[in-house]
Amino acid sequence: MDSLKIYNTLSRKLEVFESISPNHVGIYVCGPTVYGPPHLGHVRGPIVFDVLRRYLILQGYKVRFVRNITDVGHLVGDADEGEDKLAKQAKVEQLEPMEVAQTYTDAYNSVMDRVNVLKPSIEPRATGHIIEQIEMIQTIMEKGLAYESNGSVYFDVMAYNANQHYGALSGRVLEDLQAGAGNQSRSLEGQDEKRNPNDFALWKRASAEHIMQWSSPWGKGFPGWHIECSAMSARYLGDHFDIHGGGMDLLFPHHECEIAQSTAAHNHNPAKYWVHHNMITINGQKMAKSLGNGIMVEQLFTGTHPLLAQAYSPMTLRFFVLQAHYRGTLDFSNDALLAAQKGWQRMQSAFKLVDGLPTVESGATCVVDDLLAGIKDSLNEDLNTPQVIAHLFELARRINVVNDGNDHITEQTKMDMKSIIQDYCMGVLGMVAELDGVNDGLEDAMSILLLLRAKAKAEKNWALSDQIRDELKEKGFEIKDGKEGTTWNKF
Repeated sequence: MDSLKIYNTLSRKLEVFESISPNHVGIYVCGPTVYGPPHLGHVRGPIVFDVLRRYLILQGYKVRFVRNITDVGHLVGDADEGEDKLAKQAKVEQLEPMEVAQTYTDAYNSVMDRVNVLKPSIEPRATGHIIEQIEMIQTIMEKGLAYESNGSVYFDVMAYNANQHYGALSGRVLEDLQAGAGNQSRSLEGQDEKRNPNDFALWKRASAEHIMQWSSPWGKGFPGWHIECSAMSARYLGDHFDIHGGGMDLLFPHHECEIAQSTAAHNHNPAKYWVHHNMITINGQKMAKSLGNGIMVEQLFTGTHPLLAQAYSPMTLRFFVLQAHYRGTLDFSNDALLAAQKGWQRMQSAFKLVDGLPTVESGATCVVDDLLAGIKDSLNEDLNTPQVIAHLFELARRINVVNDGNDHITEQTKMDMKSIIQDYCMGVLGMVAELDGVNDGLEDAMSILLLLRAKAKAEKNWALSDQIRDELKEKGFEIKDGKEGTTWNKF
């Protein structure tokens, strides 16, 4: 198998990927908190880890991919106090919390299907694993690393840090965190329950009016946000698995707390590699519903957001995401989406030509061995998808050169071209051809417009003929008049 190198946030360096079990890979990725419709910030992570998963499968690994659904315990502000995000939305919509969770889980998975993200092997919900979470909390308490206070249970960061390193993942120093916490008012709700301000909730006591609560050894309550991922990853991947993925915004406190909980329970870090993608930004700020700048994915597909000049297809969105390296920021703009759309359409147009390319038996011909090697090297170097796309554009250029009669290929090169497109563009990158059937009725609509244009030309209405051609060009359609009639292409 090729040597994939991937950046491990825990070690802060590129590492050669070696699975714990030969030919098997376990991946856990933090999924959405389902209290609202999916926005663009929700799509980058799933697409990034989908590419990683697809590449591992291509290399021959059997991959178990677990992505959770957070439907309880994630409080507003990502803290230990306040209102549950999902319960709050349930009150707003006057629905049962699980009704809200189901609605937005379905909406999220619909978007995942449209951008061609493979379905997870297992999609566990926090509310379906309350028992596992309680059992894990009990184990941590038995080891003296958590304590009960007024019906809530908190992780004892100071006790843990006596033998471990709280902050190893994020690079935070506990002494600095303590100093910062010391500047906060101790009158904050719930702070007086904690031995230390940096202790975090494993279980929270529920007030009588709290609409999401379960019985526990400590009374009625609900789990903290962090414990669900520790419990569910251990349940389905074991207490030591290959890759834990998520966004940079989860690095602290969520993933830092996960490591602490799992290490406390199992005596070791849960994951061998911690992989984090960066954010989609808008005007340099993280895109998020909580910040009020989220663009809903459906708005992008319909073009109904003020920042959008038009609607964009699911594959344009996927292509847009993959044009930036996953560890760099990806800044949103209509111009960037338009460039992605045109680039993807140009690539598709070339790839459609391959089947019809003439071949020769011998002689000086175009080859693509260098492109295949370059694509593999790019993927092996920390999933460098922008470089993969650059190689695919070069493949498209060579196809066009051959199609124009300025170069030749053998049947073997033709097969190699098709293999690269199938294995890496459609396979690893997960792109789906859209030129055929991208819009229902597109072919018929274009036929009608070209018929109207032909009629205008026949009537010597050159102004109308040119207007139809020029306005179609502005919308990304190229019109060519030839001896055998008029043809069109989307560029």
